[in-house]
Amino acid sequence: MSTPEELERLGWRALSSGPDRALAFYDEVLDDDVRMLFPGGLLLAGRRQVLASMAGPPWDTHELTDLDVLEPTPDVAVVSYRVEAERAGSPYTALVASVYVRRAGGWRLVSHQHTPR
Repeated sequence: MSTPEELERLGWRALSSGPDRALAFYDEVLDDDVRMLFPGGLLLAGRRQVLASMAGPPWDTHELTDLDVLEPTPDVAVVSYRVEAERAGSPYTALVASVYVRRAGGWRLVSHQHTPR
């Protein structure tokens, strides 16, 4: 069973591998009710909406730094870090926070937010 930190790294790898791999990964990791907030005021609510967003182009590069995991309870983990990535020649830098909840089948992603830098 992967830790929340490992899941976050695996998620970026999936998003860098193409839509099919991203969809397969997040279909396994997303909780039934999930929220994602992205730059420009984009709010994705629920599994269906999040999975539908996986059809975009993959990241060409990504690097996660300053990764930190806060566990306020044994069944909740907040993973925060900085990301520097590039897609189609456009650089992207953000602070990211993901919240995972431990369920019977393992850790599930319930919230994910990017704050551009």
